[in-house]
Amino acid sequence: MSRIVEALVHRAGLSDIYEKVEAGQRLSYDDGVRLFQSKELMPIGAMANRIRERKNGNLAYFVRNMHLNPTNVCTVDCKFCGFYRPYRDKTRGWSWSLDRCLQEVERRMEEPLTEVHIVGGHNPDYPYEFYTDLVKGIRGVRPDMHVKAFTAAEYDFFHKRFKKPLDEVFEDFREAGLGSLPGGGAEVMSERVRQLIYKKKIPAERWLEVTKMAHEKGFRSNATLLYGHVETLEERVEHLCRLRELQDETGGFMCFIPLAFHPENTEMSDLPGPTGFDDLMTIAISRLMLDNFDHIKAYWIMISQRIAQTALNMGADCIDGTVVEEKIVHMAGAKTPVGLTMDMLLKLIRDAGREPVQRDSLYNVLHRFDAVA
Repeated sequence: MSRIVEALVHRAGLSDIYEKVEAGQRLSYDDGVRLFQSKELMPIGAMANRIRERKNGNLAYFVRNMHLNPTNVCTVDCKFCGFYRPYRDKTRGWSWSLDRCLQEVERRMEEPLTEVHIVGGHNPDYPYEFYTDLVKGIRGVRPDMHVKAFTAAEYDFFHKRFKKPLDEVFEDFREAGLGSLPGGGAEVMSERVRQLIYKKKIPAERWLEVTKMAHEKGFRSNATLLYGHVETLEERVEHLCRLRELQDETGGFMCFIPLAFHPENTEMSDLPGPTGFDDLMTIAISRLMLDNFDHIKAYWIMISQRIAQTALNMGADCIDGTVVEEKIVHMAGAKTPVGLTMDMLLKLIRDAGREPVQRDSLYNVLHRFDAVA
């Protein structure tokens, strides 16, 4: 296999990068830009697969999870978002009560879910206690369920809206039973891009500060990149490098998740969005650049089951999970299902030649299934 990879990378003019990969050396910013500009998907995917198998062998992880979005009313008004409804027109959106949110969890009591993933709009109408009571209430209803809740941008919103020190906010959520943080809110770590499409959201430096504090408080988190809109390839690589630097410092990131931009129903609906080729290139180059991240996720909700399945051989080792009742991407026009059954997930993974592994939210193995069918 290595001879085939060597031949591919030599023909693509990437032998020097391949030598770094084989030696376990860190790729530079310039290497990352060069990979994106090369358009050489097959050799890049093959190199990413080498690292993927070095770190995770033949395993492909998934989680049995549900999504919960208490509100889509938001004051941030991001142009790329088809999920939110502006606060000035909040009657067009939803703002669920605490009881309504807990009912969403309670009605799935018979399902063997291990995680609830919670994000929502920046809605100033909720009191602070709503958020902490939501985490506490879920833990009361399902003590066995891990609560992965609120992005770094949302914790910064709590800090500013309720005039509470950020470290105190994290302590309150720890006491409530918070397990970990999802990775959203940074979008692309470029001030140019922020000013164009989400200028009311926190800048990259603040996102990194909040995430760093979460890690210092003992919380693990994921990290994301929203790609395929107005960002440049250079800005994508800069984003990866900044995440890598923080991971060097804290070691708090679990998984990196490239998020494909969906233009439908957004203020940027004139843009085409990324192609399947771009999806696979971004996943593969992320695996090559983020040498200190253990896991790269192919988020099937955004890129389709087929692209996610292919990505399991181009750098990704996680395919997310059952994702019950996903709303955010589907409100932006996604045509994928809102959830998958266990049998569907297992078939996706096995047909890709990988061994399915059910994990918990922190990537501890809960169940290893039979070898590849």
